[in-house]
Amino acid sequence: MENTLSQPNIRNFVSGLAAGGRYFFASRDAQAALGVSPAAAKLALNRMAKQGAIASPARGFYVIVPPEYHSLGCLPADQFIPALMKSLGQTYYAGLLSAAQYHGAAHHRPQEFQVFLAKNRRPIQCGKVSVAFMARKRITDVPVQSFNTPRGTILVSTPEATAIDLVGYQHHAGGLDQVATILVELVEKIDPQKLAAAAATAPVPWAQRLGFLLEHIDAGKKASALKAYVQEHARLAAVLSPTAPRAASRRDDDWNLYVNADVEAET
Repeated sequence: MENTLSQPNIRNFVSGLAAGGRYFFASRDAQAALGVSPAAAKLALNRMAKQGAIASPARGFYVIVPPEYHSLGCLPADQFIPALMKSLGQTYYAGLLSAAQYHGAAHHRPQEFQVFLAKNRRPIQCGKVSVAFMARKRITDVPVQSFNTPRGTILVSTPEATAIDLVGYQHHAGGLDQVATILVELVEKIDPQKLAAAAATAPVPWAQRLGFLLEHIDAGKKASALKAYVQEHARLAAVLSPTAPRAASRRDDDWNLYVNADVEAET
């Protein structure tokens, strides 16, 4: 007759992992360690989850929730996303507003943690922790850097790649005013040559928009190499705001751009 999984056993399994500094595990790990059926393991894990000791941000993937995060009902996203992506075999990086925070440009705390993948994925809601996923073409070419977290390291887009993505995904960043506000804080971290290199991983209109915005916030020196890149590659005129009409817009010849929206950065 198959052994049943008792509550003390699952508690010992979870506490043993935490004691060894491991805060992530798969349901199959619990099943294998305790020698029970998948159904028995799932039942015991559900009990632990109801008590707030563990949480499951993705099917079959569990995180251990230490006391300091019980109010969240999960680990913070940056502490489990790297392990989850590794378990899924997915290339990723934290981007947009989440990346801006790592680079000291946290004007407003984002309501969700923003992650880029090669393909779209459904969002995660784990307790009070929200994670949004967005698809990024040429994701393996995007420059990233590693930051430490309490549970390891996480990959984050560089300041230059973050700036490029902010204009490319402006609707995910709160609109043009918010993008300009973040750029004001981010610009001191931007290297002009690296910015032009990062632009090569994205559609040319993103570089046209970004260059205009940098000049708009009086950071034109940071856009010098980007301007040369745009003047070489921008065969077609772009619009500053893809969602606004082109009518009554003015043209900026330096960036081959129709300025069809007013932009005001917060100070």
